[in-house]
Amino acid sequence: MDEPRWHDVGAAEELARRPVTAVRAGSTAIALVWREGVFSAISGACNHVGGPLGEGRLDGEYVVCPWHQWKFHCRTGEGEPGFEEDRVPSHAVKVEGGRVFVDARPATPRHKKPHAPHPLARAVRREPGPVRVAGISTTVMDRDNPRFSGSEALLEHALAHAAETLGAQTRMLKLGELSFRACEGYYSKAARACTWPCSITQMDADDQLDRVYEALVHWADVILVATPIRWGAASSLYYRMAERMNCIQNQVTTHDRVLIRDKVAGFIVIGGQDNVQAVAGQMLGFFAELGFLFPQFPYVAHSRGWTAEDMERNVAILRTSAELREGVESLVARCAELAGRLLATGATPERVARGGRKAHALPE
Repeated sequence: MDEPRWHDVGAAEELARRPVTAVRAGSTAIALVWREGVFSAISGACNHVGGPLGEGRLDGEYVVCPWHQWKFHCRTGEGEPGFEEDRVPSHAVKVEGGRVFVDARPATPRHKKPHAPHPLARAVRREPGPVRVAGISTTVMDRDNPRFSGSEALLEHALAHAAETLGAQTRMLKLGELSFRACEGYYSKAARACTWPCSITQMDADDQLDRVYEALVHWADVILVATPIRWGAASSLYYRMAERMNCIQNQVTTHDRVLIRDKVAGFIVIGGQDNVQAVAGQMLGFFAELGFLFPQFPYVAHSRGWTAEDMERNVAILRTSAELREGVESLVARCAELAGRLLATGATPERVARGGRKAHALPE
């Protein structure tokens, strides 16, 4: 039996109290709008990733999607100026006997303007070549008036050793030199609102965390992350980066898709205070959740303890310590050796692209 055309979605007096209301015309999700004394209706599903337009807000004549702020005209369903081709269906509305009725059949069709995929959205495929090591420094400083950073200096030494002695390709990323927005909590709205590539990266061409995503997901075989200890924790930049990594881990949750596979992580933790094991433990747990593997003894650390307030002495030790330099050389060598063994297993594109926490049959 065909679904009826018109559907009673509620009392007009009640629905007129809100600018935008989520209703259903039978099985069809609708964003019902009350503006300037008139009801109108458009599809309740956003063109982007299906966000609930009925839970959005009204900005002039446009319904704003609560997930990623795409806008659609409240009567025609057309996108905002410049994006008119991106339109959602509009639906007829009538009021009879104090009740609002919405026509389940769209008056205008949905149309998605073709968009070139974001460069990060390409298939994860390891190109041929030597082991690749990316270093990420999370030190916060004024780069116009630089100071010595022990963690960053040791990271630079490790990368130099990887390139000159191990024959690896290397790349250095200093978070303090990148301009990137803080995580805006799309996952808190809905799991599928947190997308890969990151929604912020897709919407903001000036957001430079794309360089970190590129290194972690597509380029590197080994990631070395260096952080100072600040009040018993990793640096604030480390946590800003970590929050933005949810889009990688969330692919496992929403699509059973692992973006990080057969990659290795190691850490350099340098403290003006103690708490090395807690900081390293958090980093190990976090990067394990992303999918990274670890060599035996996966971090190098240094701290002179809580009472060592003579930072000049601490800096002098870090500048000259042969032991710490040998330590990071050994760390990057362990990471590269493990990465080489993983590469030698010959991961297939299917293994790289699929498989999360759900059980999968192992090949015989």
